[in-house]
Amino acid sequence: MTIELSPSPHHLLSSKELAMLIFILNIVWFVLGGFIAGLAWILAGIIMAITIVGLPFVPTCFRLARYTFWPFGYDIVSRDQMTGQSDIGTGAVGTIGNVIWFVFAGWWLALMHISAAIALAVSIIGIPFAWAHVKLAMASLFPIGKQIVAIDELRLMPRRAPQNQPV
Repeated sequence: MTIELSPSPHHLLSSKELAMLIFILNIVWFVLGGFIAGLAWILAGIIMAITIVGLPFVPTCFRLARYTFWPFGYDIVSRDQMTGQSDIGTGAVGTIGNVIWFVFAGWWLALMHISAAIALAVSIIGIPFAWAHVKLAMASLFPIGKQIVAIDELRLMPRRAPQNQPV
């Protein structure tokens, strides 16, 4: 198996220009609905905190609320992809947790994000924001075993070569 470094998707921009672009995207995101979507994640965390079954999900809600308020410059990846090894959240226990999450909160958060994505995708300017809502909808369905990573860290993350190609 060959491991190579992921190429930078931002090779056309300097780091200062990229930081400014990310900042502008986050400001526009926050104004066009990121604030409301983040509040929905906080509400989900509060509701989960009230129930005994939902207590393990509270930190995940608040981490994803923070990501929802300011998503550009970060990405959501599987923890086993990031660390190279599985843990309790990426195995069978994580799957059971994701099923419980889906029943109690995942489906309505995903529905909110998909509705926002459809509304934003109507205009060309809204497409990057719609894509961010789609990523959040996927995270809404199955958040256990996921990690929020800065794009700088993601760029340095080892990427495995495809299994079906000769090395």
